[in-house]
Amino acid sequence: MKQVILVREDLGMPTGKLAAQTAHASVECVLKTPKNLLELWKKEGMPKIVLAVKDEKHLKLKMHMAKTEKLVYALIKDAGKTFFSEPTVTCLGIGPDADGKIDKVSGNLKIL
Repeated sequence: MKQVILVREDLGMPTGKLAAQTAHASVECVLKTPKNLLELWKKEGMPKIVLAVKDEKHLKLKMHMAKTEKLVYALIKDAGKTFFSEPTVTCLGIGPDADGKIDKVSGNLKIL
């Protein structure tokens, strides 16, 4: 069991902004996840892995793949009030779910 957060590399977010956006993705996914999966994930230590995607197009491709695999996902759009000057899609949370299911979507990505 794991959760992955995919982050756009092209945005050049500072560390604090990146941390906030990944937290939004993780929490949003957890709120959508069935309790039985949450319990399994918690027993395994709630692993989370932050991975890089090159841009919004790649991020949305991974979102469609997650949907096809029937995985919980959350696309995060920043409101554009601090670092960004307009609303901006920043990251995508996927899971928690079984490693093999998530790897079908994110297994080819590198750690951020």
